[in-house]
Amino acid sequence: MNAPENDSIAVTGLGLVCRIGVPEEERAVPQRLEADLVLWPCRDFRDLGDSLAGTVDYGAVALQCREVAVSQDRQLIETLAGDLAAALLAAWPLRAVRVTVRKFILPDCGSVSVTLLREASV
Repeated sequence: MNAPENDSIAVTGLGLVCRIGVPEEERAVPQRLEADLVLWPCRDFRDLGDSLAGTVDYGAVALQCREVAVSQDRQLIETLAGDLAAALLAAWPLRAVRVTVRKFILPDCGSVSVTLLREASV
């Protein structure tokens, strides 16, 4: 699957907090993660008429992602990335979304991350 070529909105370094990890003791304490999002709206930016009503409200997207993250415990960052993508595609007029989730868990390592690309179903 290739990313759409049209206009996109990027949200980078979005702070998330959730209980995540394979061992139960790791999930016992909420962790800080980061997400990068690339959103491909259904409408071309030239058609917006400088109106928020015609585009994706990235402030609301950030809030939605934070709510999804804290909504349940998860073992895998892959699952969290999928949950974020599904929620965004369901809530907004998007052609596609790319989600990267970073977890800061390994010693001597900046982060571990997963990235997925999901397209809206027709």
